[in-house]
Amino acid sequence: MKETEINGFLLDTTVIIDFFRGNEYITALLETLKNKGHLASCPVTVAETFTGTKEKELEKVHAFLSSLVFYAVTYESARLAGRWRYTYARKGITLSLSDTLIAAVAVKNRLALVTANKRHFPMKELVIIPYCSHDG
Repeated sequence: MKETEINGFLLDTTVIIDFFRGNEYITALLETLKNKGHLASCPVTVAETFTGTKEKELEKVHAFLSSLVFYAVTYESARLAGRWRYTYARKGITLSLSDTLIAAVAVKNRLALVTANKRHFPMKELVIIPYCSHDG
């Protein structure tokens, strides 16, 4: 996938967590990316984020996540995620279901994945915008 084919940017859960921790680098990165395309989430990143959200933060987290373009896990993206897990397992690489679903949503919708966990996403079809996570 060429960068010109990118429709937007899927935020991995790491990005969302770092954003809410006040990481200034992430805030600036999201501002820059927003000017190049839309920011997006998927069912996995929403569920993972709310799993760690304290009651007093619910409204703020909901407001942010609901402002993103939401991409569903379709049959095709679920199929791709499953096939990646199968293929990589035969190479001795265990990939989590959540990471493969996130990657598949990104690939099927031509989104670049923004993540601090580049090593979790070895898929060659996936465009990744990596960053180092540092509490801000």
